[in-house]
Amino acid sequence: MTKINTDKQKIQELLNRGTIVEVLPKKNDFAKKLLSGEKLRFYIGFDATAPTLHLSHAKNFILLEKFRQLGHEVIVLFGDFTARIGDPTGESKTRDQLTRKDVLANVKKWKELIKPLMAFNDKKNPPKIMYNDDWLAKLNMEDLINLASNFTVQQTIERDMFQKRLKANKPIGLHEFLYPMMQGYDSVAMDVDVEICGTDQIFNALAGRTLQRKLNNREKFVVAVTLMENPKTGELMSKSKGTGVFLDTSANDMYGQIMSQPDEMIEILFTHNTYLALDEIKQIMKADNPKDAKVRLALEIVTIFHGEKKAKAAAENFVNIFAKKGTPDDIAEIKISNKTISPIDLLVELKFVSSKGEARRLIDGNGMKINNVKVANWKDDISLKSGDIVQTGKRKFAKVK
Repeated sequence: MTKINTDKQKIQELLNRGTIVEVLPKKNDFAKKLLSGEKLRFYIGFDATAPTLHLSHAKNFILLEKFRQLGHEVIVLFGDFTARIGDPTGESKTRDQLTRKDVLANVKKWKELIKPLMAFNDKKNPPKIMYNDDWLAKLNMEDLINLASNFTVQQTIERDMFQKRLKANKPIGLHEFLYPMMQGYDSVAMDVDVEICGTDQIFNALAGRTLQRKLNNREKFVVAVTLMENPKTGELMSKSKGTGVFLDTSANDMYGQIMSQPDEMIEILFTHNTYLALDEIKQIMKADNPKDAKVRLALEIVTIFHGEKKAKAAAENFVNIFAKKGTPDDIAEIKISNKTISPIDLLVELKFVSSKGEARRLIDGNGMKINNVKVANWKDDISLKSGDIVQTGKRKFAKVK
């Protein structure tokens, strides 16, 4: 049996690190529970509605791993059933419903992305992976009615996103109304002591607290964590806006994405996405030049996902491109169909853009170079030879073959 670590200093640092925003019902009671030596069962649930993850997702797995390292049981729950309902949180309209095949394809990729973050190979107390289709798909009509009897329409309609839709005269799907109840039942099925969730999920997590108390006669703590907003702009990490650091990228791209983060995000990323102690982070943040702290941050995070060797190589590659204005050492060689080709067709063929319209805008904005010379006109064909280097932006390179 795994011994529970009740080191007061470690527990206090974990609770006060900044990742945890709120604990319900009371933070002090949660701290006492952690100090008691009792083994608790934690879980984090994710609906795999997209194929990738970013660092704001990663910080949740890192937090869960830190509780596992204290000796507690931890579960990563993939909502392969609830993802097909569609969580209404933050949505101004009903989500498009996914098939289970779509969700499981995303889950398969997510499992690979989170491997560096948690010790799944630990023999004594490994993290568990569970799927809520295993119990939600088995509920019959009588079960649903019994679950629904624990909530009122008034309670559910108070959700801010539902209120916003009502005021905007936009529809609310009945299946969306049932979502908090479905997520809440996860706590009952797994019989958990603690749920970790984003602040946008507190309503759903409290539904689980209600059901756990009524059906299992047990209390459940809700640990709400930050969404990692930019403190100046309030902006969240977003793939569509290109503001995030994504886990399904190469070491070079991840390093570059971290280095492109605004300075006000440096300490936030240190505290949420690394295992460094707070005292060490404070020392790093005292650097005269924020870039020095950012370099250390990029090394720490890329090492977690890609290993120390690739992280150091990515750092050297970054210096070569940006400080020395050179080109990376590991440019992919890509065979093209014609030696003479329009700049637009070249970018599409290299898959540097997703459309010809995007290619035109990129060239008009001086965003394309060949052998470090800007391409000024997308209307004229260009002649290429083997070894020519095509570049867009700061990090995309290809060598013509």
